[in-house]
Formats: sequence, C-alpha cells, structure tokens
Amino acid sequence: MMGMLKILGRWGGLLTLILLLIALVRQLIALVGALIFIIKFAVVAAFVGLMVLVILATLRERQRRRRREAEEL
Repeated sequence: MMGMLKILGRWGGLLTLILLLIALVRQLIALVGALIFIIKFAVVAAFVGLMVLVILATLRERQRRRRREAEEL
C-alpha cells in the first residue's frame, strides 16, 4: 500500500508540473499576442500622425503661397 502511494505521489507531482507548464505557455502566448497588438496599434497611430502632419504642412504652404500672391498684386 505504501509503495502505491509513493508511485501515485510521484506521478501526481509530475502531472502537476506538466499542467503548470501548459498554463505558463498559454499565459506567455496571451502576453505575446497583447504585445503584438500594442506594437501594431503604435505603428498605425504613428502612420496616421505622419499623414496628418503632411496634410497640415501642405495646407500651410498653400495658404502662404496665396498670401504671397495677394501681396504681389
């Protein structure tokens, strides 16, 4: 009977370690997925910000050009 308990104890410990390892891997996968989403969002936000800056620069240059033309007349 005592030998059976030792065997079951070892197998139970091994099974527990395997289950903990599986849980850890799942959490790591979720963390990596969240980090990838954050990086993608940052890239998209930077691109949108850059496009806004280009549009603003273009509009300012048009406005300056119109003022110069109006002053020349």
